[in-house]
Amino acid sequence: MTVPISKTAPKMALSVRDLSVTFRTTDGPVSAVDRVSFEVDAGEVLAVVGESGCGKSVTAMALAGLLPGSATVTGSVRLGERELVGASEQALRKVRGSEVAYVFQEPMTSLNPVFTVGRQIAEVLRVHRGMGKRQAQARAVELLGLVGIPEPARRLREYPHQFSGGMRQRVMIAMALACDPAVLVADEPTTALDVTVQAAVLDLLRDLGKRLGTAIVLITHDLGVVADIADRVLVMYAGRVVETAGTQELFDAPRHHYAIGLMGAVPTAARRSEEGRLREIPGLVPVLAEQPAACTFADRCPAADDKCRTAEPPLLPAARPGSAGTHRAACWHPADEEAR
Repeated sequence: MTVPISKTAPKMALSVRDLSVTFRTTDGPVSAVDRVSFEVDAGEVLAVVGESGCGKSVTAMALAGLLPGSATVTGSVRLGERELVGASEQALRKVRGSEVAYVFQEPMTSLNPVFTVGRQIAEVLRVHRGMGKRQAQARAVELLGLVGIPEPARRLREYPHQFSGGMRQRVMIAMALACDPAVLVADEPTTALDVTVQAAVLDLLRDLGKRLGTAIVLITHDLGVVADIADRVLVMYAGRVVETAGTQELFDAPRHHYAIGLMGAVPTAARRSEEGRLREIPGLVPVLAEQPAACTFADRCPAADDKCRTAEPPLLPAARPGSAGTHRAACWHPADEEAR
């Protein structure tokens, strides 16, 4: 599965610094994302992982101003030399779909039910690439074929409700690929897809990054997908980054106890307890409106002490001797080999 190159993608790196998102609610402000920082180079795949509610999707939507008016975004999001935080709506419209493309988690709520899928894909091409109607339709047929939809020329004339959940997700991916974006944000892109189609989609994303130099931010909770496609991993918990490392280094030697818990919860025969149950992380995620000025994982962590409950740990180097030195963890007591 290959991606046709219609242009040379600009080699723009995405740089995020101290990104914070606070929502105004009737009960007061709620901090959903707290000082998140990362970079994604051209052609690189960064996976953002964590359980539901940790801030992954909010971070993704904040990258190009897709959050509702109740959200206040601070910090910096730079695409190449351009600052996106605080940019006008007109400027952001030119970026969305063209230079920063999205594959959302729920395709049925993202696709317009009253327009054919062909029209929706073609609209992206006509708005951002100035294509004529026939040229845009031809490209739309090509894109549907690339993401594995059979008889693409015929299905181009069908509506979203005529597609299965997996097929709708593939339509969303086709729309995201339409303009050969500089940055592709994929929020659970393989949701509702069977194993065979999932592998094809991951191959497509990988090929896109390599051939076009596209930076990919992959939002997922599936560690199998992370191991298959990601170059680096960002682990989030309660809106904060708790660990970041190269994929292989993280899987070989996770240092934060939350990352260890996530990996321990993966269903494998070797990790089942004597009672036949999978490992689990005890306790509950903290209430975002009551974020402590301490380690947010302390109440669920087996290594927590008084320091963890009273002081917030910084994101510090946690690499093993001889490693690349990009491994960092926000933990006062990072785990060693014996603890894992």
